[in-house]
Amino acid sequence: MPSNAAHDETTNRTEPTAPAQPSDPDPALPEEPVRIGVLTSGGDAQGMNAAVRGVVRTALRLGAKPYAVMEGWAGAVAGGDAIRPLAWDSVSSILQRGGTIIGTARSKEFRERDGQLAAARHLLAHGIDRLVVIGGDGSLTGTNEFRKNWPSLLAELVDNGEIPPETAAAHPELLVTGIVGSIDNDLVGADMTIGTDSALHRILEAIDDISSTAASHQRTFVVEVMGRHCGYLALMAAVAGGCDYVLVPELPPGPNWEEDMCVRLKEGREAGRRESMVIVAEGATDREGNRITAEDIKRVLADRLGEDARVTILGHVQRGGRPSAYDRWMSTLLGCAAAREVITMGPGAEPVIIAERHNRIRRLPMMKQVEATRTVKDLVAARDYLAAVKARGGSFEQMIGVFETMSIPPRPQDEAAAGARKRVAILHAGGLAPGMNTAARAAVRLGLDHGFTMLGVHGGFPGLLDGEVRELTWADVEGWVGDGGAALGTRREVPEIEQLYALGREIEKHGIDALLIIGGFNAYLSAHRLVTERDRYPAFRIPIVCVPASIDNNLPGSELSVGADTALNNAVAALDAIKLSAAASHRCFVAEVMGRKCGYLSLMAGIATGAEKVYLNEDGIRLAGLAADSERMVEAFRSGRSLYLVVRNERASENYTTDVLAHIFAEEGRGLYDVREAVIGHLQQGGSPSAFDRILATKLVAYALDLLAKELGRDIQAAWYVGLVGGKVSHRPLDRMNDELDLAKRRPRHQWWLGMRGAIDLVSQDVGVLPMDDVPDFGEAVDEAADPGRN
Repeated sequence: MPSNAAHDETTNRTEPTAPAQPSDPDPALPEEPVRIGVLTSGGDAQGMNAAVRGVVRTALRLGAKPYAVMEGWAGAVAGGDAIRPLAWDSVSSILQRGGTIIGTARSKEFRERDGQLAAARHLLAHGIDRLVVIGGDGSLTGTNEFRKNWPSLLAELVDNGEIPPETAAAHPELLVTGIVGSIDNDLVGADMTIGTDSALHRILEAIDDISSTAASHQRTFVVEVMGRHCGYLALMAAVAGGCDYVLVPELPPGPNWEEDMCVRLKEGREAGRRESMVIVAEGATDREGNRITAEDIKRVLADRLGEDARVTILGHVQRGGRPSAYDRWMSTLLGCAAAREVITMGPGAEPVIIAERHNRIRRLPMMKQVEATRTVKDLVAARDYLAAVKARGGSFEQMIGVFETMSIPPRPQDEAAAGARKRVAILHAGGLAPGMNTAARAAVRLGLDHGFTMLGVHGGFPGLLDGEVRELTWADVEGWVGDGGAALGTRREVPEIEQLYALGREIEKHGIDALLIIGGFNAYLSAHRLVTERDRYPAFRIPIVCVPASIDNNLPGSELSVGADTALNNAVAALDAIKLSAAASHRCFVAEVMGRKCGYLSLMAGIATGAEKVYLNEDGIRLAGLAADSERMVEAFRSGRSLYLVVRNERASENYTTDVLAHIFAEEGRGLYDVREAVIGHLQQGGSPSAFDRILATKLVAYALDLLAKELGRDIQAAWYVGLVGGKVSHRPLDRMNDELDLAKRRPRHQWWLGMRGAIDLVSQDVGVLPMDDVPDFGEAVDEAADPGRN
């Protein structure tokens, strides 16, 4: 951060930044730039740095002057060096850092009138009357009170002789935009707040590690996670971690919860589980309002089951570490949108929260959303638990139901009815996607709950042709929840026309009544072929449902595919390491990211790692553009840049390959810097699935099984592909799939994420001030690129 010596001459001035009632301006005089402050307040959250970076660099590109208010509102109260101007390089190399580089604190002084007077005086000393505040509901509430008090504070400062009347007249109101940074994910109206995804990463890493030692000793673990009033982390970790029991603040357990929990754990052991896991949110209580702690649960297990359970309280490790890919790219967009919003606010504008909803940037009325968030606590206190759960949103409510089913081992089924049960086969096809095992596990458990006999096809469609079909039980798949790879195997082959007769015979031979196909583009092509050949092959006249699983994220009818989030995190981790390798040299890296002709992974990885340039197949590469890019790169190194990261989608261009780009940039550099290539490759497909991919897989499969259950009860049985669009899971007819596809490019005709492309140039290229009309509004831009099926 800049030292106090770096402050400009306006640091302590009290003259007005603009006349209260200006006369005709002198056209020769430059207009005074808008000055905005950015602060982080309350608890820290991974991704705050990305948001700060987005605010600062967008402000600079808009010609505004950004200031950091250090240590939250405590810095505003203290003044002096705690309020300092920020330059472009002030926020360099911070995307991968946890916490917040501008500090955060809870200020008692700011709650008092004297503290607010000091804060107003110190902000005005820098000409600041616009703020972007990143924090929780408490921070935003305090900010709003300060905003409402602003006119009276200024009047008192004038009366006390601490500021001249002209200063008060020049800054009559405080304009505020908020971003919620909270790992609890407790903002009503937003899908995910800054830090939540990273906290889930930490929790799942711990649960996966604990599971292995717990299984070795056949032991029970009780894991306490954060969440004083919101059970999102606890619930989603329990679903994604395959846990046995969860306690959340919104839905306190019934009066006999101890017995219910013990029965649940006992049934799991009897079904073959070697370990048991109970997740408890730190704010969990019983229905009388008495807190339920991890130690309470341990005592219950000892008294009733004779279990010597182990307790792990994750604590602040959930806040720490590097932010996930999502908490980098989305927080960047939130910061950009917040800066644009606060700079363009007109007089009298009410404060808003810039939030993410359904992968779109939304503007929400600040205090309305804060009040709605606090209402959840009131509903719990009033014992209206169903309303409290509903207030958290449909996904929260749905996942409570899914967890109840997934965590209970299936009851023994009546053997006499076995012949009457429908037989549903699970099959993977296409490239490997992390999360396939999670999806297959969920399909078996939920399918058994529907009364189906679940079959596993080993080796994709070639395996089906070879008769590699086996019945799957809960015991077969119970341990798959966090495993990478695909235990059933997957193949890319699409059945040829001459193979269809044999394929139909195998379906009939094994008595398959429905197909659940979990896979990528070739899986969809294969399913489409079966559907279009139903007139010739009656065996294909069965319900077929496709679930999207592809790291390329190029499938129709779904904005996100299972596996894409894990691949993105793997790519970002690799790019972080690549950037560090160049720390002691002047170097350009040209890194190749997977995705075929879909640039989703490349663009999001570029935003998340601060790449200076990203090349996508959707845009192509032209010689004139390369010349301009090379010139910009050379100028950046001449201006003191030591690292320049270029990300190339693996099929961005047939001729301008990664090697060709590297040679062009090296030639243009003429020894000013060296150039290295890095092809990240298949590590993007490896590793355990991320928390998001596990949750998405479970959610999509639950919907698909419900759809199959309905179709199996009808005379005319359809075929569908399911997906997540606009925040909701839905389905579309498989025989109309090609209407949505660019088959030559193997991607949807409309891709929602294309509206985010402007973020790269906006926050990674310091090339001067942009006209306001040229600065993307990511909420509108993303909506324009959205799937037309939603409109």
